[in-house]
Amino acid sequence: MTGEPHRLDEGALRVLVPQVLAGLVRRGEDFDAAEDALQEALLEALRVWPDAPPRDPRAWLTTVASRRLVDARRSETARLRREETTYAEPRPLAPEEGDDTLFLLFCCCHPELPPASQVALTLRAVGGLTTREIADAFYVPEATMAQRISRAKRSLHGRRLERPGDLAVVLRVLYLAYTTGHVGRVGLAAEAIRLARQLTLATDEPEARGLLALMLLNHARLPARLDAEGRIVPLDRQDRALWDTREIAEGVRVLQSALAMQADERPPGRYQIEAAIAALHDDARSADETAWPQILAWYDDLVALTAHPVRQDPAAVLGRAVAVGHVLGAAAGLRETDRLRDVLGGRHRWHAVRGHLHELDGDPEAAAVAYAEAARLATNVAERDHLVRQAAGARAAVAGRGAELPADPQPLP
Repeated sequence: MTGEPHRLDEGALRVLVPQVLAGLVRRGEDFDAAEDALQEALLEALRVWPDAPPRDPRAWLTTVASRRLVDARRSETARLRREETTYAEPRPLAPEEGDDTLFLLFCCCHPELPPASQVALTLRAVGGLTTREIADAFYVPEATMAQRISRAKRSLHGRRLERPGDLAVVLRVLYLAYTTGHVGRVGLAAEAIRLARQLTLATDEPEARGLLALMLLNHARLPARLDAEGRIVPLDRQDRALWDTREIAEGVRVLQSALAMQADERPPGRYQIEAAIAALHDDARSADETAWPQILAWYDDLVALTAHPVRQDPAAVLGRAVAVGHVLGAAAGLRETDRLRDVLGGRHRWHAVRGHLHELDGDPEAAAVAYAEAARLATNVAERDHLVRQAAGARAAVAGRGAELPADPQPLP
């Protein structure tokens, strides 16, 4: 890399760090030891770069981390102590085949790691999230998440990471990384999309393209997802002029290519189906013009992927209930949710869907009760505040009726 010297930049480091870590692991270094050495190199960069920024930050970090690894394997001699104080401008390494960050993603999804550890390690090593941020994303204590990540790294100790994770696992982990970024870390969402693009170049599996299409079609709506005060705006109330039409067009093209690649004897997978549903929402010029019958048909296919009701994706079965309400009437949608009461009745999304269907049915009193219960059960602050406002709006519609309704839950601090 040539040009002007580089100074510390958080955004650039978020992309650079997993590339350096992947390069060390690709050379056969132990994952845990390589990460520790890279952390030491970053601390050294904080000390050195402000006065002497390198022209090639990646090569600099790789060289310094490599020296730390050598130091850890050798005795502490005076010669090595002198070498530690000398930081000549490092030579760039020869380019590796493929994308190092993608390689690291597959390593984090190693088949011998349990799914929870695969996700946590990916968000830590590839996404650059802190242990606290990952813990918050999964609503567990920081100490619990730290132990999970440590166990994952110990499981990989001493292994040459030559056997990549199963593609289906990689897709699932990558989508979770995207949804984490979609909620609040836009940089992580963009990185997940970038990795998904790389993945489509590395495999002919249609589901990889389905995942990329789903990400693009959802990401296109991001500018309208929050209002000026940072509050959630539901899909049917979003300003569609803010949607990224170019990203929507790309998502549709990628989805069409995925469906065209799908073998006749195999039904489309989850990501292709969800992308098709997202495309129908994105194609509607207004909420009233949404093609709900087609959406319901796709939801039927999505729910059919998992026949056992207990193992079905809650988002899929609840999404189908909403589609049923719009196609066959709110009462039919509510009957669908009644069948899910024993399985999902303790989740806030079940109550939120019932609130929406009660509103669709012209019963704001029942909607207010459902939204209030959904807000009580919600753990995400933004979602909870949104549901509190939904409940308040439904109450306003029945304010003159004198109905006895439970008080609104107080917003989380």
